[in-house]
Amino acid sequence: MNAPRAWLIWSIGVLAYLVAVAQRTSFGVSGLEATERFHAGAAAVSFFTVLQLLVYAGLQIPVGILVDRFGSRVMIAGGAVLMGLGQLELAFADSIGAGVFGRVLVGAGDAMTFISVIRLIPLWFAPRRAPLVTQLTGMSGQLGQVISVVPFALVLHSAGWTPAYLMLASFSALAVVLVLAMLRDTPPGHPPRDGSQGLRATGVSLARAWRQPGTRLGLWSHFTVQFCGTVFAMSWGYPFLVSAQGTGPAVASSLMGLYVLVGMVAGPFFGGFVAKHPMRRSAMVLLISAATALTWAAVLVWPGRAPLWLLALLAAVLAVGGPSSMIGFDFARTFNPSHRIGTATGIVNVGGFVAALLTIYLVGLVLDLLHASGFSGGELYGLDPFRIALSVQFVFLLLGGVLIVLVRRKVRRQMAEQGVHVQPLPKVIAQRYRERRRRGGDLDGKQDSAVG
Repeated sequence: MNAPRAWLIWSIGVLAYLVAVAQRTSFGVSGLEATERFHAGAAAVSFFTVLQLLVYAGLQIPVGILVDRFGSRVMIAGGAVLMGLGQLELAFADSIGAGVFGRVLVGAGDAMTFISVIRLIPLWFAPRRAPLVTQLTGMSGQLGQVISVVPFALVLHSAGWTPAYLMLASFSALAVVLVLAMLRDTPPGHPPRDGSQGLRATGVSLARAWRQPGTRLGLWSHFTVQFCGTVFAMSWGYPFLVSAQGTGPAVASSLMGLYVLVGMVAGPFFGGFVAKHPMRRSAMVLLISAATALTWAAVLVWPGRAPLWLLALLAAVLAVGGPSSMIGFDFARTFNPSHRIGTATGIVNVGGFVAALLTIYLVGLVLDLLHASGFSGGELYGLDPFRIALSVQFVFLLLGGVLIVLVRRKVRRQMAEQGVHVQPLPKVIAQRYRERRRRGGDLDGKQDSAVG
């Protein structure tokens, strides 16, 4: 694990992931243009992203198995090829069918990237560095959203649809060249990967990863904290800010940029927290989920349009969900052996994207139903319709929180059987408070004695 070379390998993988994030989130910025280009309603436009995420989520477990078998280099390069082809298709698409096919290719290529990059970390870095490097991976990859929010949006609004998507396709071509030329799966001297695993052994590995409660805790953690940010960045955030809140494209782009910036800044904090407090990872996930629910509630119930400071707070809180969702992958890493990390990571990564695709589709469906019923007053993306439609998120936040608590009990029982006992956080806080009170009382008594 030569440190400079490890960081070089990681940087190439992260660059490919950055490009994948740019491809993934580009359609969210062009949602209004897509409505005009394809003459589509809200549900149809949301279907582009829903199907993309459905393909992404559906391929996570197969990709996890394949990356364990064939390595990261092949999978990352293959993913970049598919995303480039998908953006080429979308650049010239003039019908819903052609556009949807392009997004399917993007979703498939995107699915092959993140898991493959994450798998490099335990092979190239020491275990004590893994949580921080995992967070840095997620943080650095989010720069891809800057590409979709700033240069892509500028080209889209100035040069048009086709040049903007051709630009994204060229980024994928660059990623393919760099990955094939410079990325390597394992350090020199590492035992060769076993690529001969049969279907039966693959099925056994998948079953063992799923039966591990720590894997399922990672799945539901990712499910709960990740999806709101994905819905905001990939689909409904931009239309909500521009059409419902009346911010204007420039302010909306700035808020989306704030979303990216906060996510990047928060990443190292969560990496350090996980490294120092591994027994409190699920508590952090629940805390972020509660903050997300409260902030969305404040925005949606605000009389009239929300003030800019509240919209900025919403963007910041949603941004924290990205790095906190990486805690789910840390559960996969710590509760599974190295030869099964790709499979377990694939299972975890399904969670947030399944929740996101369901939410994106349901929001679009509710908007269309409200528009058809006359409730929207002829304004498809009005404030009142969005208030009702975006409330769908609370259902998934509640469901995820309940499942985290239930699975965490199983994880802690398993840990107790291995001699590791985790005290409930409220009990630990109360004990520390009593200890501080007692120490303070002892100190006061000594001072009184000294004065007497």
